[in-house]
Amino acid sequence: MKKEHTAWVIKTSGEREPFSLAKLRHSLRRAGADEEIIESVVSHVLPELRDGLSTSEIYRHAFTILKKKRYVVAARYSLRRAVLNLGPSGFPFEKFIAEILKKKGYQTKTGVVLPGFCVTHEVDVLAEKDDRHIFVEAKFHNQLGIKSDVKVALYVYARFLDLQKGHDHREDKTPKIHEGWLVTNTKLTHDAIAYAQCAGLKLIGWDYPHEGNLQDLIMETKVHPLTCLTTLSASHKTSLLNQGIVMCTDLQKKNQELKALGFSPEKIAGVMSEIDAVCQEF
Repeated sequence: MKKEHTAWVIKTSGEREPFSLAKLRHSLRRAGADEEIIESVVSHVLPELRDGLSTSEIYRHAFTILKKKRYVVAARYSLRRAVLNLGPSGFPFEKFIAEILKKKGYQTKTGVVLPGFCVTHEVDVLAEKDDRHIFVEAKFHNQLGIKSDVKVALYVYARFLDLQKGHDHREDKTPKIHEGWLVTNTKLTHDAIAYAQCAGLKLIGWDYPHEGNLQDLIMETKVHPLTCLTTLSASHKTSLLNQGIVMCTDLQKKNQELKALGFSPEKIAGVMSEIDAVCQEF
C-alpha cells in the first residue's frame, strides 16, 4: 500500500493538522472532477507540500489547475469561497438565501420590518409556504475559519420569540411567525447546535445538517452566486454585486451590465458560455 504523503498544514482557523490526501481527493470528486483530473491535481500539489503550508495555498494551487482543465469543476470546487465573496455586507447573501428558498417552493421577501412585543425587527428573509411563515436570520461571514456560536443562536431565538409574542398581543394583519431559522455560510459550534436542537431553532450551515446543509441546497436548487464564475475578475464581481446582481441568472438577464464594464462582445459571450455550462452541469 502506498504511504500517504505527510506534512502538517495550517487551517484557516490557525489550527495545525496532518495533510490528508483522502480529503483532497474527496473534495475534488465532490466538485465533479474525474479521476484523470484528480490525479493531475494531486501530482501538482504533492511536490509543493511542506510543514506550515496553509490549506488556502493548497486550494489556490488546485483551483489554478482546475481552471485550465475544466472551469465547471473549478467553479464547483470554489463554491464555498464564492459564497464568502458575496460580502463584505450581508445583503447579497440574504438575496442569495431568498432565491434558494424560492426554488424550494417558498414565497420570500427580504428586509421586511415586523413589530415584535418589545422592539421592531428587520427580518433578513421572510419565507412563506403552506400558510406558515418563517423568520430567517441570514448570518454571513466573509472569512473562512469563523464559526457561528451559541450567542448567535441565542440572539436569533430571542428575536423569534419576540416576533411571536408581538403577534399574539396584537390584532393586525402582520404574519404570525411559526418558525425561526438561522442560516449561515460557515460552520456552527457544538454548543450552537446543541442549543438549537433543544430550543427548536432550525440551523442550516455550510456542512450542517448532514443532509440539507447549505452546500447541498445550492447543488440541489442550482442557484449559483456570480462569484463562482472564473471569467470575471474580483473587481468586476464587486462592481456587479454593488448593482444588486448576485446570481448567475441575474447576469444572464442583465448582460448589458458587462458591456458597461468595458467587456467586448467576445468576452461577454465567454461569460455567458460559462454561465450556461455552470447552470446546466453544476
